[in-house]
Amino acid sequence: MSDSAELILEGKSYKFPIVTGTEDEKAIDIGALRAQTGYITLDSGYKNTGATESAITFLDGEEGILRYRGYPIEQLAEKSSFIEVAYLLIYDKLPTAKELDEFSDRIKRHTLVNEDMRKILDGFPYTAHPMGILSALVSSLTAFYPESLNPNQSKEEVDLSIIRLMAKLSTIAAWSYKNSVGHPVNYPKNKLDYCSNFLHMMFAYPTEEYEINPVVVDALNKLLILHADHEQNCSTSTVRLVGSANASLYSSVSAGISALWGPLHGGANQAVIEMLEAIKADGGDSKKYIEKAKDKNDPFRLMGFGHRVYKNFDPRATIIKKTADEVLTALGINDPILTIAKELEEAALTDPYFVERKLYPNVDFYSGIIYRAIGIPTEMFTVMFALGRLPGWIAQWKEMREAKEPIGRPRQVYTGSTERDYVSISDRS
Repeated sequence: MSDSAELILEGKSYKFPIVTGTEDEKAIDIGALRAQTGYITLDSGYKNTGATESAITFLDGEEGILRYRGYPIEQLAEKSSFIEVAYLLIYDKLPTAKELDEFSDRIKRHTLVNEDMRKILDGFPYTAHPMGILSALVSSLTAFYPESLNPNQSKEEVDLSIIRLMAKLSTIAAWSYKNSVGHPVNYPKNKLDYCSNFLHMMFAYPTEEYEINPVVVDALNKLLILHADHEQNCSTSTVRLVGSANASLYSSVSAGISALWGPLHGGANQAVIEMLEAIKADGGDSKKYIEKAKDKNDPFRLMGFGHRVYKNFDPRATIIKKTADEVLTALGINDPILTIAKELEEAALTDPYFVERKLYPNVDFYSGIIYRAIGIPTEMFTVMFALGRLPGWIAQWKEMREAKEPIGRPRQVYTGSTERDYVSISDRS
């Protein structure tokens, strides 16, 4: 196969190098296109545009493959912990037992946030969306750690910023929930592991201890692992683009949180629960809504089924389905919403209409069910997504900075008015 691609334009021939990834993915390097031809490419939504070369996550939607740093997601979800996966994504290797202990201990030492951040939190009304609070408080970390704004930070300084953010985001996330329900915040208990500590900060009351359920902790670990990175999606690309301007880690991740907040990106599992609630409110007849989903003239769409990237199946859904069953059994949940969910799941897995169209339940379907079952409210679902995605955002920001990638600057094709003269307001009709 040729190592270059030929473009014939206005009778002239131009050659551009072909780049091949380690998994045999092919790309045409058009970095010199405009300089050589005066043309740019137009790719709305960047669906066919590679903005970077990355060694973090491999995703093959056709085959249903997801790997972090080469490790299959199935193995990591079964054998690893969220903190170990975070280390893998950020530092490009599985840690030794000593390295993992040190990484975990450093995170625990930084879980407290400056008490002045409580004043910022207290300024939000209880109606404030937790994602707005999360984005604002993460951005405010630049005020408490102004050294993070230095674009020429040493490796040790960058590493400290990473540790602080890994540690403090779970505290901030839990506090954003406490604000929404008007409860006093809980401080972290560093004798607990990462996921148990987060659940404590979310659900403990001043008068009683939060009882740690190992099935719930395991489920949360798996959910965070499954969401830890997903290649160049909207929020990850936002983190890299903002970071390319030499913005700090905190500012870049704050921007990523805002991108994730958009319902087309991070709100899919919330949309699942809202759909189930609507079906329940209409009498709970799942068969009626299955038929509505089949009717091409009906605007109703099943949320949490199929995936824009995975064309056969979502490998994360295969993993988390088993976990969802374990959580519902362990907690003895009797929720009509979850009954409707199981009926829709059964139809999607057996009905030829859904099977032929590959409208399988995806990770958002099951994650929404699990979060609801363990008591996390719907408006916190996207916060949970952000908590899981944090290591990926950090790894992508770090990779971009270490590669000294140039500032992002997309082009456009202008479609507005051509040159025209200013008309005085008195002469305008």
